[in-house]
Amino acid sequence: MPELPEVEVVRRGLAAHVTGKTITAVRVHHPRAVRRHEAGPADLTARLLGSRISGTGRRGKYLWLTLDEGPDEPLARRASASDEPLARRASASDEPLARRESDSALVVHLGMSGQMLLGSTPGAGGPQRQPNENHLRIAALLDDGTTVSFVDQRTFGGWMVTELVDVDGARVPEPVAHIARDPLDPGFDRDAVVDVLRHKNSEIKRQLLDQTVISGIGNIYADEALWRAKVNPTRLASGLSRRKLAELLDAAAAVMSDALGQGGTSFDSLYVNVNGESGYFDRSLDAYGRDGQPCRRCGAVMRREKFMNRSSCYCPRCQPRPRVR
Repeated sequence: MPELPEVEVVRRGLAAHVTGKTITAVRVHHPRAVRRHEAGPADLTARLLGSRISGTGRRGKYLWLTLDEGPDEPLARRASASDEPLARRASASDEPLARRESDSALVVHLGMSGQMLLGSTPGAGGPQRQPNENHLRIAALLDDGTTVSFVDQRTFGGWMVTELVDVDGARVPEPVAHIARDPLDPGFDRDAVVDVLRHKNSEIKRQLLDQTVISGIGNIYADEALWRAKVNPTRLASGLSRRKLAELLDAAAAVMSDALGQGGTSFDSLYVNVNGESGYFDRSLDAYGRDGQPCRRCGAVMRREKFMNRSSCYCPRCQPRPRVR
């Protein structure tokens, strides 16, 4: 599943190419991809048509496009427009109308295998990239001919339009309100998170994966951060010193920054950026997936153990298990 660095790579790609553009056509190819939008595909289409993408946002693994909704026209007209061919909608133009201010956003959940791919219609001047038709779930067209395709092999991800709310000094989509800030967020308060962790009487890795405590960290970067900080995944969070917890959070921020600089971690073709390119941080992993190999720091054989229906990779020498009392 894409974690913070992979989602941030996608957000940056979208920000560079779709900000300021207006959505002129939307087509839902698979209803499961909009199941989180409770009002259904027609309503999602109606909410998106004519909306201007004013910006992008991310918290943890959640990504969204902020929307300024388009001219106020009958819902039936806006919904039926989604049935027209994408290329035809691209050439349609009416005289400018007053744009309605809105506090809404298109939330994109990538799930296990979701991709947001950019292309263009013939003659628009961009890359003529065609997504895999077998896994194309939603397609949108922007007013400059850019196409935005949501491709998802496993169909665990999807789109939804929702309202923005004020949480902790930030505007975030309502379904994201319970998600904590992540280590790369400028508003992340490391000391406050340390205080929370000091009162958690459960395994530190379990807490790193809890998106209500600290967001954006999944199995890959949890293992990497724990290895860098020399902390065993099964250590109780409450048993770690404030200094060690701060060191661990700094390690999480550092490893995700390093991964971001290399385009994220890609083990197969399921994770790609908006141009369909894979990241290469998998070549720099020190812990995740390295069971049976020598530790890059001390040479001991790395181990793998089951943890929360997942697995943990760690060094038994650098990251000794807690003593049994």
